[in-house]
Amino acid sequence: MLSWREDDGEVTLAFTDRGDGRSEGPYAGLNLGSHVGDRLEDVRANRDAVARALGVTSVVYMNQVHGAEVAQVDQGSVDHPPTADAMVTTEADLALAVLVADCTPVLLKDERAGVIAVAHAGRPGMMAGVIPAVIEAMRDLGAREIEATVGPSVCGRCYEVPEPMRAEAASVSPAASAVTWIGTPAIDVAAGVVEQLHAGAVPVTWVPGCTRERDDLYSYRRDGVTGRTAGVIVRRHQ
Repeated sequence: MLSWREDDGEVTLAFTDRGDGRSEGPYAGLNLGSHVGDRLEDVRANRDAVARALGVTSVVYMNQVHGAEVAQVDQGSVDHPPTADAMVTTEADLALAVLVADCTPVLLKDERAGVIAVAHAGRPGMMAGVIPAVIEAMRDLGAREIEATVGPSVCGRCYEVPEPMRAEAASVSPAASAVTWIGTPAIDVAAGVVEQLHAGAVPVTWVPGCTRERDDLYSYRRDGVTGRTAGVIVRRHQ
């Protein structure tokens, strides 16, 4: 269920895999996406299981649209998910989730300031500036010592694109320019995301793993119709 977890007693961060879930068919496993055609009762059960595993009752998900909008959320957002690709909060015991199936999930925190955030960075979002936007939103709330954790996503070797698309991505983040296993043009979105985080003076922990190469993770690029895993972060009440 949780392929990676870090808990320092104040902030818990985790990335899910597709193990231990109720979904079936192309979504088989722990699908957390309610917008992909899976049975909603299975998605709700899977989301409840993740909440229990993290020891929380409130998790906010987003209606993600591959943009750079950042929403500040609170407990009321649990039943009214924002349309955005990043969320930030100062509330304790409120978990934030970002859904992915190849895109790059980013979890951010400033424990001293009591600010946490998530970001969904696919190729369009990375190019639109969702990473600088979420950093700015955190700093507007008083964050000064932001740390980021970047989760598994499709790697540059597996994300083949036309040359003009690679050039366009590289014009935004040069590190995103990549080559596939067979030497064709590709984009490494996560590398571009990490480059943008470093440009914002944010230290990074990069959790390894390519979604297309790992059967325990959902990959839209590999399977087409598929589920979604999540990156989740929560700050505990002290």
